[in-house]
Amino acid sequence: MTEKGQTVTDRPTPTPRGEENIYFEEARAHRLAFQQCESCGARVFYPRTVCPVCLSDRLSLRQAAGTGTVHSFTTLHRAGHPGLADRVPYTVVLVDLDEGVRVLADLVVSPEADVPWIGMPVQAVFDEVTPELTLPRFQATAGAR
Repeated sequence: MTEKGQTVTDRPTPTPRGEENIYFEEARAHRLAFQQCESCGARVFYPRTVCPVCLSDRLSLRQAAGTGTVHSFTTLHRAGHPGLADRVPYTVVLVDLDEGVRVLADLVVSPEADVPWIGMPVQAVFDEVTPELTLPRFQATAGAR
């Protein structure tokens, strides 16, 4: 057991703090969120207290449609954590959302889906890991299969 009460075989989960809480609250409601700077217009992901472009603190929350394309990916054949051993192999993708921000998540792979490729169209789906934690994932859109 770890000090948080998890065994080493439990699936690892994030511990949101500060601005990250906004992102995870939105995910729990099955919404993919990013911020937009009201001063310079920059779109920002991951949530922050100041704009990384102009340093303004005037950031507002926006909802992404959840669609985008794969910018890059890697398929892991060895688990990055013992709690993920039963999911090997799994694919992690960098997705360029249509709104102009890039997010990292894993890819839902189905038997009828092709091997992922750069530029593959994807859409967000939500994995309710626990009642308190929902994680965005991506899957190929119907036209990509």
